[in-house]
Amino acid sequence: MNWIRNFRRLKSLAVFSIASGLILAMTAAGQSTRERRINDEPQQQRPEPPKQGQSQGAKQDPQKPKPTPEPEAEIIRINTNLVAVPVSVTDVEGNPVRNLKTEDFQLEEEGVQQTVQSLGEPGKTPIELALLFDVSRSVRNRFDFERETAGRFLKEVLKPGDSVTVFSIGSAPKLSVQRTENVDSAIAATTAILPDEPSTAFFDTVVRASHYLNDSSNPGVRRVMVVLSDGEDTNSERFRLGDATRELQRADALFYAINPSGPSIRLNKISTKAHDGMIVLANETGGVAFLPDKIEDLTKVFNQITSELQAQYLLGYDSSAEKNDGKFRRITVRVPKRPELRIRARTGYYAPKD
Repeated sequence: MNWIRNFRRLKSLAVFSIASGLILAMTAAGQSTRERRINDEPQQQRPEPPKQGQSQGAKQDPQKPKPTPEPEAEIIRINTNLVAVPVSVTDVEGNPVRNLKTEDFQLEEEGVQQTVQSLGEPGKTPIELALLFDVSRSVRNRFDFERETAGRFLKEVLKPGDSVTVFSIGSAPKLSVQRTENVDSAIAATTAILPDEPSTAFFDTVVRASHYLNDSSNPGVRRVMVVLSDGEDTNSERFRLGDATRELQRADALFYAINPSGPSIRLNKISTKAHDGMIVLANETGGVAFLPDKIEDLTKVFNQITSELQAQYLLGYDSSAEKNDGKFRRITVRVPKRPELRIRARTGYYAPKD
């Protein structure tokens, strides 16, 4: 009987040993398979072991809701019809008037009164200036004086945050000094400009400078173009007076012209027509076309422009027009309580187009 019990005991041990071996083999096989799968997916990182004091089960608790990802920030688009209008105000003697308040102004667009706001203290908003030199051979004798006087003007009118670009009006438009806020470097760079061009592409240069002002300047600045030229165009290939007027208005730029030829231009129909064209550009944009009596008066003219820019109001309004049709809209600016004052502002602007 004892041998029967021993046999049964040995048989049970054998079965247990076989079963244990199978379990160990399956476990090893499972680990090997899992390792191969992990190695086959190199882009997936192994889960980090739980930190001290944190149980593995708590990290993988299926009852715990997964965190909801934060929604992406919504892009808010604001459409505005804000129109900026630089306004120069002088008394009967031509002196700038600086003490007006926003409520003193009345502004209409296509005959409809608008709600006016101030976009900055008078004369304090930044200036983006384009200075244009006529470099035809006819100005050779007076060019050095013009350049020197213009340099003094730049030092006086430009403040920190303002910038200047210089163009040459020759046989073709030329960017002579790229946009810079360093006045001294701009003045130094003008020494390389030489008046040796046989012809002048006046309107082509005004249009190119308008595009440059429009493309390079920041919002909320006053864009100003100052031109030293007689306005005679002998070589423009693409543009004429109407084109120059339109592009200045699209750029929201003030146009100031200084014709150093003197009153003798009235003896020549071509010269008279050229100067009258610059008067049109100035009147449509809120600037001035000067015709000094003699070359020595350039300093006085530049000082007048400086005084005006330093006292200039920058008004703004949200247009009440409902459609953005890209059409030209006429505006008028008045100071009803001070009818004796002289108001200069651009005559209108081109609306945006949807």
